Amino acid sequence: MDHTGRRREIVLPLLGAMLFGILLLGAPTAKAQSTLDRTDTQQWNDVIFSIPITKQIDFNFQGTLRLGRDISHPVDERVGLGATFRIGKYLTLIPFYLRIETQPFEGRRAHEDRLNLVATLRFEKNKFRFSDRNLIERRLRVPQIDSTRYRNRFQIEHPVGPNRIKLSVFASDEVFYDWSFNDWVRNRFASGIIKPLNRNITLELYYLRQNDRRTLPGDLHVIGTTWRIKL
Repeated sequence: MDHTGRRREIVLPLLGAMLFGILLLGAPTAKAQSTLDRTDTQQWNDVIFSIPITKQIDFNFQGTLRLGRDISHPVDERVGLGATFRIGKYLTLIPFYLRIETQPFEGRRAHEDRLNLVATLRFEKNKFRFSDRNLIERRLRVPQIDSTRYRNRFQIEHPVGPNRIKLSVFASDEVFYDWSFNDWVRNRFASGIIKPLNRNITLELYYLRQNDRRTLPGDLHVIGTTWRIKL
C-alpha cells in the first residue's frame, strides 16, 4: 500500500470521530441564560480535508464546532463539502455547501442550508502574500427568513523567523453586505499564525473580533483554530 493509502486509513476514521463529536456536542444543555446578550466570547474549531482530484481541482470536506456563551456551550455546528478550482496562477474558485445548526441561547435553535461561491485572488510581493476573497452566499434559514450576503476579506501574510520553521503571521479584515437589510451589517478583524506541521497538515491559530449591529450575539471575541489536512 502506498503512502496516500496509509494517510487515508489514518485520517478517515478521524473524520468519522469528528462528525460524531459534533453531533454529541450539539445536544441541548441545561444551563440557563437569563438575557440575550449582545456580546459573547467564543472558541471556533474548523477541520478542512482536501483530496486532490487533478493538479487544478481538489474535493473538500469541512467540519466546524463553535463553543459560545463564554465558551461553555456548543452554539454552532457545521458540515460542508465543495471543490477548489485553480484557474491560472492567481485565481481560485470554490463552490461550497454548508449545513448549519445553531443554538446561540438556551431554547433558541435554528438551522440553515448555505450555498456559497468563493472567488479568491492571490499574489506575492517582497515576501508578503496578499489574498482578496469575494464570497456570495445564499442562506436558506429556518425559522428566519432567507437571505443573500456578499463578503469581502482582504488578508496579508508574511513569514517570520528562520526559513526552516516555516512560520507565518497574518492579519485580515472582512466586511459583510446583507441584501435583507440593504446594508453593511458585519465586520471581522482577525490576526494569527500559520504553521505547516508537515507536508499534509497545516495549523492556523488566530484571534478574531466581530462587530455586528443586527445579530444577537453580534459582538464577539473569538479564539480559533483551523486544521487543513491534505489527503
